[in-house]
Amino acid sequence: MGMVIGDVLVDRDRIRAMCAELGGRISRDYAGKDVLLVGVLTGAFVFLSDLMRHISIPVSVDFVAVSSYNHGTDSSGVVRILRDLDTNVEGRHVILVEDIIDTGLTLQSLRELLRTRNPASFAICTAFDKPERRRAPIHVEYVGMVIPDRFIVGYGLDFAGRYRNLPDVRILKNENEGGIPCL
Repeated sequence: MGMVIGDVLVDRDRIRAMCAELGGRISRDYAGKDVLLVGVLTGAFVFLSDLMRHISIPVSVDFVAVSSYNHGTDSSGVVRILRDLDTNVEGRHVILVEDIIDTGLTLQSLRELLRTRNPASFAICTAFDKPERRRAPIHVEYVGMVIPDRFIVGYGLDFAGRYRNLPDVRILKNENEGGIPCL
């Protein structure tokens, strides 16, 4: 059975408003502090780019790349670090920026890794949160939107490396549910 791109779950206007709200909160909470935004590649690069344009305080940016999906729709539960940070986080206020949190296993591993490097503080910011899928206890300080337990694509989120370029967040469905066929 094939997969299809379904209905819009979150449109670009709601995404823009979400980024503005989160950026404003981060700007207020971290005023006068040395902030490092750490984007989780590859999915978070679109969100991080939009988010940081709404942050009014100086920030630095770095990226970490991890893998946990193996081209499917369910997390494998095994997190592999593919690219580590170039920046020393010691004494910095680190905000880990993620596109979506579901099981929490990826962020649990990243949180443990980054905390061993002695940041001044550590927080998590995500565009989308699926708390009902949580398998690891993760506290998320900045949540853009809580969404239902559906596999989504667009706005940096992918299916087998595709559909990150869609400007809205859309639901990925089985072909018998109707929608645009995945190529």
